[in-house]
Order: sequence, then structure tokens, then C-alpha cells
Amino acid sequence: MNERQKKVVSRMIAFYCHSKHNSGKELCLECSVLEEYALQRLESCRFGEEKPTCSRCPVHCYKKSMRMKIKEVMRFSAPRMLLLHPVDTIRHYYQELRFNRQK
Repeated sequence: MNERQKKVVSRMIAFYCHSKHNSGKELCLECSVLEEYALQRLESCRFGEEKPTCSRCPVHCYKKSMRMKIKEVMRFSAPRMLLLHPVDTIRHYYQELRFNRQK
């Protein structure tokens, strides 16, 4: 599985948790559970290395409650990621554009 995607989702969850839950260096329990779930979903993704971004994916593999949580995290963290981790953000948008062109 794509380690870069795992790193990005972990960074987004960590940023969200530290900003919203004042969790210090460690994630709070809720965000820890979400991170573990998200990484497990990425690991078992049937698209493998050719995985589209989650928002463009034809298969919704998250449970509804977890999908709502990760959407909240991404809505908060994504705009700020350009300042915090610009290279990862640009790669993410490139991947999204590439997948859209393949369709």
C-alpha cells in the first residue's frame, strides 16, 4: 500500500486532534481510533497503488460514522496542509487530477 497516503492521513488526523482537542503530542482516544481505522482501510484498499483519492473513489469502504469523522478531519486539515506540508498536498492534488483524467 502507498505509505505516502498513510503518512498524509496520519498528519491530517494529528493536526486536527492537536488543534481541536488540545491533545499535546499524543492523539486523543477518539482520534487514535479514527487513525487506526483509516490506516486499516488504506491497507485493505482493493485499488492498491492506483487508489484514487477517497472523495473520488467509487467504493465507499468506511462505515457511515467513521466517514463522517474523517470528512470533518479532512475539511479542517486539508486547507491548512498546503502551508504545513506543501509537497504532500501538491502530490495529493496531482493524484486527484490524474485519476479524473483516466475516467
